[in-house]
Amino acid sequence: MEVESDSHIHMCWQVLCTRTKKWPLADIISTVEFNYSGDLLATGDKGGRVVIFQREQENKSRPHSRGEYNVYSTFQSHEPEFDYLKSLEIEEKINKIRWLPQQNAAHFLLSTNDKTIKLWKISERDKRAEGYNLKDEDGRLRDPFRITALRVPILKPMDLMVEASPRRIFANAHTYHINSISVNSDHETYLSADDLRINLWHLEVTDRSFNIVDIKPANMEELTEVITAAEFHPHQCNVFVYSSSKGTIRLCDMRSSALCDRHSKFFEEPEDPSSRSFFSEIISSISDVKFSHSGRYMMSRDYLSVKVWDLNMESRPLETHQVHEYLRSKLCSLYENDCIFDKFECCWNGSDSAIMTGSYNNFFRMFDRDTRRDVTLEASRESSRPRASLKPRKVCAGGKRKKDEISVDSLDFNKKILHTAWHPADSVIAVAATNNLYIFQDKIN
Repeated sequence: MEVESDSHIHMCWQVLCTRTKKWPLADIISTVEFNYSGDLLATGDKGGRVVIFQREQENKSRPHSRGEYNVYSTFQSHEPEFDYLKSLEIEEKINKIRWLPQQNAAHFLLSTNDKTIKLWKISERDKRAEGYNLKDEDGRLRDPFRITALRVPILKPMDLMVEASPRRIFANAHTYHINSISVNSDHETYLSADDLRINLWHLEVTDRSFNIVDIKPANMEELTEVITAAEFHPHQCNVFVYSSSKGTIRLCDMRSSALCDRHSKFFEEPEDPSSRSFFSEIISSISDVKFSHSGRYMMSRDYLSVKVWDLNMESRPLETHQVHEYLRSKLCSLYENDCIFDKFECCWNGSDSAIMTGSYNNFFRMFDRDTRRDVTLEASRESSRPRASLKPRKVCAGGKRKKDEISVDSLDFNKKILHTAWHPADSVIAVAATNNLYIFQDKIN
């Protein structure tokens, strides 16, 4: 199918590469994140490991071909811990990864589990020093009395080695589980959010943070909502938003007060009383909120839909895109198997003209904001041959099923795409399907 090259949602995305892990439980991918240039892609898993993929350089014989992503570095970020005061196990699972803008040859990223945030430095070494005075070439110390001449050490090339070293550890600041971290546009501070509080950190200070939001009531029995996600504005270092389990988004300005318990803007879509049900409050909970790259819009993901908000209009969303409306009739069974509590993420493309989010049966959905076209694609082992094209999928909610359609009753709810990422500049996407990572590119050649 021929598609115009300026369309943002082509019907012919192709597999760039697939990474499959062997151990099912510890290797379930829990976060996916491109760095600012898009040349590196980091994934975190339930086993506390971070795997970084690097994009290969363009092939000189085919200058327009785009390189695959290959493993660049793998390291253990977090280990399982035990809180003896509360008799609680702290999982090693990586909840979020956020890259810092690159300032020099090294790369830096923040990774967090439920309680502890770590700043990692990823650097390369391709030279080693030789010709020490006090050491032999094998590293053994020489007898100082036998040294009769001084040598000047020289640098010699060696095989490239990528080192990941922890530079800072930010701990003991969250009573509840951390669900979000976000680096500020000042590149000096970042926020971390748990169920009831949001803290502001300086990247150079590990032993203290500043509490900027606290929604914990004096009496916990009066608790009506929790914080589900938080993010800094991409350009205004004083502005951030956080979403709640009640389906609301609060925008806060740190210039107005030190403690941002009082929001500057409040985004909420009024509920239609005729469609209210037992599940209304659960499915309205926002699982992810993301600013657009321009900073003018933000996107929120609830259980059944993705909404795009204009920061200048608080009363209702600018756009509402249904992700899997056919599941509305299945909410009872989804509640019984706990799938209704799944937290799906969402992401923008580099020009803010298209958005992507995940669904069940290893489906993921893409929406073009300009043309209002949408497409459902599947990340599966069958279609994961390199350079194979993906075919759009359709789900039949009821009635007579067409040849290429899939019945809603045959969807596999154990196969779910919770984590997705879009390259900041190119039409390249990364999709995490349980313990498999799929990387697709738009086939425009």
